Parts: sequence; structure tokens; C-alpha cells
Amino acid sequence: MAEPGEVTAAPVAQEAPKGRRRIGVLMAVALVAFMIDLGTKLLVVARLENHAAIKVIGDVVTFQVIRNSGAAFGMGQALTIVFTVIAASVIVVIWRIARRLYSLPWAIALGLLLGGALGNLTDRLFRAPAAFRGHVVDFISVQHFAVFNLADSAIVCGGILVVLLSFRGSNPDGTVHQQAEKGAKAERGGASDGE
Repeated sequence: MAEPGEVTAAPVAQEAPKGRRRIGVLMAVALVAFMIDLGTKLLVVARLENHAAIKVIGDVVTFQVIRNSGAAFGMGQALTIVFTVIAASVIVVIWRIARRLYSLPWAIALGLLLGGALGNLTDRLFRAPAAFRGHVVDFISVQHFAVFNLADSAIVCGGILVVLLSFRGSNPDGTVHQQAEKGAKAERGGASDGE
């Protein structure tokens, strides 16, 4: 019990993230990215496979169907099952992060990553030559660069956004690194002043 005039320390309340959880945004972005990727792959396989390339911007950008057993740029073609496991792991990690997701930009970034990972994982699970060893359908060919698909584009855009958000100090839970560090330093400074 406190003596009269004695100041007691109030219990420190943990600051809850502000706003609503953004799982719905993450899922909506992922669904849109996945459906666009799936739709374009179905279309190009039906219309372009075993046909001449279609010139979009001269010879610089063309549409042509390539079945890719490896990762980006055709690397690791003997490791198809490894890429399947990696894609599944990425999906699990994103789902775990989503439980504490309050930031709209992070929801968009993770939604792009999730939609892209699901798009390429679907190919690896269900396309020829066999389950878990399926070849990914790539069709956007950029001269002297690579052949890729819209799932790859979603993954790259989501990855770039994650890097930018991290450099800005933004966390998926809506807090900011620098603010959290300043608060911790101020708390430590206040504690040492009180000693």
C-alpha cells in the first residue's frame, strides 16, 4: 500500500497496434494476382503454345510459351521439387505474418508475394510432367533478359515493396522501427534518471 504523497508507478500498458487487421486486403490482393496469373497462363497455353511468338514491342518484347522446370531465368532445372517446397514454405511464412498484420502497404506487398507464389506453385503441383514436378508456364519474353509470367512479376513487385517498407522502418503490425527504438531509449533514459 502506498504512503500518502508517494507516487506509484502505473502499470505499463502494452500499446496495441492501431487500426484494423489487414488480412482481408492481403487475401484480396493475393486472389486477384493468382486469378490474373492463372487466367493468362490458361489463355496463352490454349492460344500460343506450339505457335510462333507474337511481337508486342518489335523483337524486344514478345509472347511465347516456355515450360520452365527451374527457378527464375531457368536456373536450377534439376531442382523442381525443391522450388515446390520453397514456394509452399513462403506461403506458410506469409500466413504466419498475416496474424499480426495491421499495415496496408505490408498487406499489399505480402498479397502480391502470396498470389505469385500460389500461381507458380499451382503449376508445379498440377502441370506436366508430374505432380510436384510440374513445369511453370512462362510467356513474357524480354530480349536479352528473361522469359517470365505474371506470378513472377507479382513476386518481384511484392519483394521490392517489402524492401522499401523495411528501409522506411515500417513493420507489418503497423509500428515503425525508429519510433519503437526511440521509445525504448526514452524508457531506458527515464529509468536511469530515476535511479
